[in-house]
Amino acid sequence: MAGGGGVNRKISAASARAHTRRAKQNTSFKLPSGIFTKILLVLSVGILAWAYQAIQPPLPKTCGSPDGPPVTASRIKLRDGRHLAYEEHGVPRDAAKYKIVSVHGFDCCRHDAVVAHNLSPEIVEVLGVYILSFDRPGYGESDPNPKRTVKSMALDIEELADQLGLGSKFYVIGFSMGGQVIWSCLKYIPHRLAGATLVAPVVNYWWSGFPTNLSKEAYQQQLPQERWTLRVSHYAPWLTYWWNTQKWFPSSSVIGQSADILSTEDKKLLSKIISTRNHVALVRQQGEYESLHRDLIIGFGTWEFSPMDLDNPFPNNEGSVHLWHGDEDVLVPVTLQRYIAQQLPWIHYHELPGAGHMFPLADGMTDTMIKALLVGEK
Repeated sequence: MAGGGGVNRKISAASARAHTRRAKQNTSFKLPSGIFTKILLVLSVGILAWAYQAIQPPLPKTCGSPDGPPVTASRIKLRDGRHLAYEEHGVPRDAAKYKIVSVHGFDCCRHDAVVAHNLSPEIVEVLGVYILSFDRPGYGESDPNPKRTVKSMALDIEELADQLGLGSKFYVIGFSMGGQVIWSCLKYIPHRLAGATLVAPVVNYWWSGFPTNLSKEAYQQQLPQERWTLRVSHYAPWLTYWWNTQKWFPSSSVIGQSADILSTEDKKLLSKIISTRNHVALVRQQGEYESLHRDLIIGFGTWEFSPMDLDNPFPNNEGSVHLWHGDEDVLVPVTLQRYIAQQLPWIHYHELPGAGHMFPLADGMTDTMIKALLVGEK
């Protein structure tokens, strides 16, 4: 009896301990089944929503809209309803012997018509030169063009010339990114051109026809942040806005207007005009995406053609095409321009020793380029 009672007491103690353990286990916190999956799903949706918002550019502040800048420039209305703002220089249009459409560069506007502002009055009067400068889409007071392509820019120029009555043929001249646009004119509206000049034109490293080693070597000459900016513009254009506005990594030094992209000679030349360039705010006033960023997307995207495949637009020497470039250009490597000139023997190639990207600002340079284009004077 005594032994049996001891056994019963031991069992009771063991049972008590087991009961206590079960009680402790039952009081621990447990999440309902599947809650982790739901949390991850919510977090994923939140991150995706944030990422989507981060890469979406804001709507442009179109000139003349309720929240946009005022319209102060002369403008034409294109067939698709967009407006192009323009400015006229030189002799009166109706009295001009030579009519030139000037295409501005990156982060500039119609007021930055290098040719118009640096051409001597004597040349203007003696030759009878009229120059038409305009804001490219999204810049200054020209409406943005969300559907802009390499081809559309040339067609805009043609329609601008027609509405202002420049005649069946006219000259085009473009500087830097505007010089790149001249390739589009030579491709899509060669029948409208009396002559063309490309001044330090920006090169697309992905144009077909470049030897891989040559384009790679030139590409590597760019600053690291510039290489990344161009790479994003080419391979992931939908990330261009985010890349150029994020603060984690260095973005475009060109957009940031860093002096690192200029040669010593360029810095000297720019010092001459900085105090007089009082229209800087006008350039980006409709938003950076439809002006600067779309320039990068179009300029460094995949083109439908390569300049090296172009045919001579003046087979009977009824006009001429000139390409001017400085051999000390830090922004656009001269090696690629040399190669293009070699592939297109009909191009009149002018390489300037010791000159950088801003050489058109040098005294007398614009006169030289215009006389070569209009009257063949070297």
